[in-house]
Amino acid sequence: MITFKQMDALIWIVKLGSFEAAANKLNMTQSAISKRIHELEDSFAIEVFDRSSRNARLTEKGRELLFYSQELVEKRNHLLEKISSSQLLISEVRLGVTELTSLTWLPELIQKIREVYPRVQIVPTVDASPVLYDSVQNDRLDLIIAPDMYDDVRLKACLLSSVENSWMSSTTLISSDEKINIEEAAKYPFFVQGPTSGTGLIYERYFSMRGIKFDRNIVCNNLFAQIGLTVAGMGITYLPRRPLMPLLEKGILRDLDFKPGLPLIRYSAIYRADREQGIIPQIAEIAKKCCSFDKFLFGL
Repeated sequence: MITFKQMDALIWIVKLGSFEAAANKLNMTQSAISKRIHELEDSFAIEVFDRSSRNARLTEKGRELLFYSQELVEKRNHLLEKISSSQLLISEVRLGVTELTSLTWLPELIQKIREVYPRVQIVPTVDASPVLYDSVQNDRLDLIIAPDMYDDVRLKACLLSSVENSWMSSTTLISSDEKINIEEAAKYPFFVQGPTSGTGLIYERYFSMRGIKFDRNIVCNNLFAQIGLTVAGMGITYLPRRPLMPLLEKGILRDLDFKPGLPLIRYSAIYRADREQGIIPQIAEIAKKCCSFDKFLFGL
């Protein structure tokens, strides 16, 4: 008789690419997970994996079995999430966030989730927005916190908050009393986030639509590096204003009042549309309540 343990083994072997990785994930020995696959094969009188391949490659019947197993396991998980008390629910949530979220309010979000779901394990990933979008679409992540930059019917987005970015420079590069416009600033290097960043992609489109070009672009996709290079007087960039208020107030950085101004970056909690039932939408609501980009965790 087929069991959920056997189906779980099959799903994790395919997800992780090997029997060894799946065994580690499920806290089993490799021989035990192999036994579960043999039990599946005996139940249906089929070969699940191609024995001639060194990798965990499914046979045609194996792919069919995987499809139905995923469907059944997903329904099981939804049932458990709907019926179980939040205090007793045991699950794993794969959470993806951008660098800005990880540097501001990620710990508070994890703490709030644990208060509601104490037995749910949160597995966080920090990566660039396009990578996070790809991962949530392909079911490698359950929920992402990222700039809301795509209109995709396969995804649901719960709006959290907006981030105000300002053009900034060090006061050692451009003194606080010097008036300068974006055309005059062209003599300086500009640090911009490239298309691998959600904010960078949104602003790249915004500048292109308005015919704004920077001849001395330096792509910098690391927020820490962006801040450090700007404080060191190496160039001009756009940075989140509120968490950098201490440096603005101390006169280390200054706002540059360029026209046109920068649009707000909307952040959302995003998950697959087929996950509308269960714990994931509830965690999106928790994120909505505690979202705050006001301060960096490391303090300034």
